[in-house]
Amino acid sequence: MSRAMQCQSCLPWGSWTQLRRSLSGSRGTRRVYLCAASVPGAAGSCFLRKVLCVSDISLPRGCVRYQGGSQEHSVQLSSSRHGLSQLRNMASSDAIKKHQKSLSAWFSHQPNEERQFGPSFSLDAVHVDPVIRESSLEEILKPSPDLMIQNQLQQPCSQVISLQNLFDVDTCGRQVKNVVLYGTVGTGKSTLIKKMVVDWCHGRLPRFELVIPFSCEDLSHSHAPISLRRLITKKYQHLRDVVPMLGASNLKVLFILNGLERLNLDFRLAGTELCCDPNEPVPPSAIVVNLLRKYLLPEASIIVTTRPSAVRRIPGKYVGRYAEICGFSDTNLQKLYFQMRLSQPDCSGENSAGSRSGERENLVEMLSRNLERHNQIAAACFLPSYCWLVCTTLHFLYFTRTVPPSQTLTGIYTSFLRLNFSGEVLDSTDPTNISMMKYVAKTVGKLAYEGVMSRKTCFSDDDLQQCFEVEMKTESELNLLEVFRSDVFRFFLTPCVQPGKEHTVVFTIPAMQEYLAALYVVLGEKKTLAQRVGKELSEVIGKVSEDVAVVLNIISKVLPLRFLPVLFNLLKIFPRYFSRLSGKERDAIAHTMAEELFKEEDYYNDDVLDQINSSILGVEGPMRHPDEAPDDEVFELFPIFMGGILSRRNRAILEQLGCSIKNLAAFEIAKAMKKTVIRNSRKGLPPSELMDYLFFLHEFQNERFTAEAIHSLRTVNLSSVKMTPLKCSVLASVMGTTCHEVEELNLTSCNLDTSSLRILFPVLLRCKTLHLQLNSLGSDACKEIRDLLLHDKCVVSNLRLANNPLGKQGAQYLAEALAGNRSLTHLSLLHTTLGDQGAEVIAQHLAENQHLQELNLGYNSLTDTAALQVVEVAKKHVTLDKVHLYFNDISEDGKRILHSLRMDRDGVRALVFLTAGTDVSDYWSNILNVVQRNLPFWDRERVQQHLALILQDLESSRRQTASPWRKAKFLRVESEVKKMLGKLQHGTL
Repeated sequence: MSRAMQCQSCLPWGSWTQLRRSLSGSRGTRRVYLCAASVPGAAGSCFLRKVLCVSDISLPRGCVRYQGGSQEHSVQLSSSRHGLSQLRNMASSDAIKKHQKSLSAWFSHQPNEERQFGPSFSLDAVHVDPVIRESSLEEILKPSPDLMIQNQLQQPCSQVISLQNLFDVDTCGRQVKNVVLYGTVGTGKSTLIKKMVVDWCHGRLPRFELVIPFSCEDLSHSHAPISLRRLITKKYQHLRDVVPMLGASNLKVLFILNGLERLNLDFRLAGTELCCDPNEPVPPSAIVVNLLRKYLLPEASIIVTTRPSAVRRIPGKYVGRYAEICGFSDTNLQKLYFQMRLSQPDCSGENSAGSRSGERENLVEMLSRNLERHNQIAAACFLPSYCWLVCTTLHFLYFTRTVPPSQTLTGIYTSFLRLNFSGEVLDSTDPTNISMMKYVAKTVGKLAYEGVMSRKTCFSDDDLQQCFEVEMKTESELNLLEVFRSDVFRFFLTPCVQPGKEHTVVFTIPAMQEYLAALYVVLGEKKTLAQRVGKELSEVIGKVSEDVAVVLNIISKVLPLRFLPVLFNLLKIFPRYFSRLSGKERDAIAHTMAEELFKEEDYYNDDVLDQINSSILGVEGPMRHPDEAPDDEVFELFPIFMGGILSRRNRAILEQLGCSIKNLAAFEIAKAMKKTVIRNSRKGLPPSELMDYLFFLHEFQNERFTAEAIHSLRTVNLSSVKMTPLKCSVLASVMGTTCHEVEELNLTSCNLDTSSLRILFPVLLRCKTLHLQLNSLGSDACKEIRDLLLHDKCVVSNLRLANNPLGKQGAQYLAEALAGNRSLTHLSLLHTTLGDQGAEVIAQHLAENQHLQELNLGYNSLTDTAALQVVEVAKKHVTLDKVHLYFNDISEDGKRILHSLRMDRDGVRALVFLTAGTDVSDYWSNILNVVQRNLPFWDRERVQQHLALILQDLESSRRQTASPWRKAKFLRVESEVKKMLGKLQHGTL
């Protein structure tokens, strides 16, 4: 066939006839009109060039005009064509630049979940490309009939190809025009396409002059016929001057079709007709089919992204290259990703980014070491999505200074699932249109729940078949399972790397098992067969009850049968009875939540936030021996996730994913929880469990429920819980739902610092007894404590600051606080490195205080001068009647002076010794108890010297007394001191 005939076949019939008539009738005038828009592809431009050589062509607006005849006219033609070409090139160049700017702004847009990393993070600046492996259709279609663990193992990544080389010639030397890029959920297909578009916008993809991305999800919602050119200008208005050039020039165009699994394509001629005209309106799916057939714009390049199950929808003859995204199969890529994400200057959300740089570097180092151990986390982070989840969780744990109500751990996991599933249906060809997340909740959720109930994290082939295949009865169900196996399985489950458990799978991230188990329960999927049948019957009977009522009323008027009204009432009873059963089911959910939240066997574990931190960063120290018995599995996040899923924000996101939790159901579960959760919380909880309970209330996001629960907590003991800024924020947020006074708040040995006190300030104001011992608080913290004690709403009456390096400057701030405070009655500054100068500063301001009753200055290296100055001020004080001065550097003369003090005469008692003349001090047991409690934190050698002096003093006083009763008391106290000394010397105390 000649080139002219080829062009004829490409032209619409009407255009070809009009052109032929014009040619036949133009012999006298040598003038022809040809509409360039009617000539598609390169063949049309070739035909146009041939006609221009022999004809005098004059075109209306939008067409090319050519005057033929003489050489002068040829010169005019050349110059006019050149000028018009330049104008068109300038217009198209400006349009493409606008298009690039618009695409760059759109594809660089960060979702809300990304914005927590600060404005310095952007896709253009920070990105790690996943590994891409060249594949083949035979490999994709390789059968895998069984849901066996060995079939889910990751294949070694050979034949690696870069994103830039996807359109290089194939092994046979043919130019690749169509590329199918596929990967399972979470491998980074969409992110890779975004990066590709941004690279083109910034000139880093010079192979293509124009990139036109389409979302197949967007195209799937439209079925009205539309032409390709109208479709492009509808999505990208800036290209209206460029679109006419498509197919009529050598413009190098790349079409991106993202998410092909959303479209139902039919490549049969009977299903989708051939179309080569970009102006012809056809359904969007037909445009995609003809683009891939290369019948429409044959010179255009196309890249398609899809999940593995949808690859076979495109016949292999239309695909030039298959490429699989393998994620971060190289551990070095994972490290690079973490380094870039966690090292962002504004990651901490603070103005002074340098203040947290050391902490970020430490996090990256710990994470790298954990990856090098070939821990389970390395297998999880093969998916870039889970790398994102790890970074987001670490950001939540370490860089959260204030907790917005919407920021919860459950919210992070829910948003993570929305980013990866975003309401996708599992199989667009299945008539049920079940959402992918709903299917996961029903199947993987069941596996997760049964694992939680049996305290199991590793699952065998039998476990998988029991949860996935035991209820498969129809062809549709088996097809859905096949799609799930190829597209989603590896997102949630991965082979176990522990020695001896290679033939089992575990959840990719341990917390994901607890999240899905919680979702399975809250969605009401945990039903017996009777409950499921009853629900279906209730719905059917409820729908037909009104129709039945009408029929029975008519029959009862014609036939006076007495049993008909009875039958009708029985029909109405069943739905009512089932609604009561539904209420019982919600009571069961609340009961499960309370039972799991207050399990006594989990009472002495670390709190859940520390458990998450350990699961990500690992546990520093020697590795566990393979033969050593493992610890019991702990699932304390399970009830917390149940509460978090019930929050309004998470229910709204889950609704988008196809997992609906009604407002009424959430209300009834919360109502049932008041009977169980709040009642159990009133029992004494260990500190770590109390922290878990407070975190549960924060995740639940129900202010009324939280206020009622917190109002019943009069004593809050969190001693030895590592109070990170996040935990402090959670405590402040939860306690802030009420304004009642707290009898006692124990924050002993909680790693508090100045910023922690600042976060907890509103809570500390309402605490009567406040324990802040053993927190390494310095002078800066004392400044915060001064502001606390001087606040007009402060109710602190008993403040314990023992074993904190407050120093002289700290003493100055506390002295100022004592002068103006009106609530404090007991102040303990035991072992706070005050020295004489600190004690003297306190003594100078003590006279201005009118409420203090007891002051402890023990173990502060005080000499006679400072100790006697404090006592002299105490004598004149209105309420101060007890001063602790033991374990200080007081001479024998000073001890005699202090020993001579009498309560009835001087109004103050100084606790310096265990003796009171020839008798034992009434406070000997108090002093020894204080010493014993603080020995782990004191200088043992110095304590040993003090105890030896106390023992000598006891023996001397015992020899001086003649009373047998007093001698017996001395012997008893001496035995306690000797016992303590013996334990110190042998290192057993």
